[in-house]
Amino acid sequence: MASLSTWCRYMAHRLEYSISIGLKNYKGGNITDKEVNHVIWKNLLQGRLTYLHWNKGEEMAPTLDGKGATLLVRKLPKADPTRVFVGDVVVLKDPEKQSNHLVRRLAAIEGYEMVSTNEKDEPFDLEEDQCWVLSDNQNLKPKEAYDSRIFGPVQMTDIVGRVIYCLRSAVDHGPVQNSHFGMQRDSSVLAMELDIDEMARSNKA
Repeated sequence: MASLSTWCRYMAHRLEYSISIGLKNYKGGNITDKEVNHVIWKNLLQGRLTYLHWNKGEEMAPTLDGKGATLLVRKLPKADPTRVFVGDVVVLKDPEKQSNHLVRRLAAIEGYEMVSTNEKDEPFDLEEDQCWVLSDNQNLKPKEAYDSRIFGPVQMTDIVGRVIYCLRSAVDHGPVQNSHFGMQRDSSVLAMELDIDEMARSNKA
């Protein structure tokens, strides 16, 4: 049973998310000003801050099992430096095929200077709203890892969530190591929405 302080922090996150979704839909022209309150209340009372995502591939080993794992992902209505942090494992749209999603670690954000190990490559700064994502598996060559070393900087807006829990099997699961700030922000969400049985039922392994 979660403590009162945990529940209060969780509800504050839900309110923030609900307002963000309502305003995002309104500014995007998807709803009228009269529908904003309805969307906010619906998300606040019925919505969840997480969803399950199946991931398979060696790119994030050993953090995530290459044979496949069910991930609990915290939704991010808007990814910016106040909501997602360097060191977080994130789900993002594939820059080369937007209908696909990748799981990579956020390595740098806007303002960072990127310096290549190849002396022939010129250093460059990440521009506003840009970020750099990398595979965790250091045994893979850049082409195999398929990260920013191949497709370059990506837009922060392509990040849709932060991976907060990984279930490899019913007996092998645990929180994902993210940045200190990310794990701090997600602690109440994890306490309120983690359902191991549900994740195990969804697991394809």
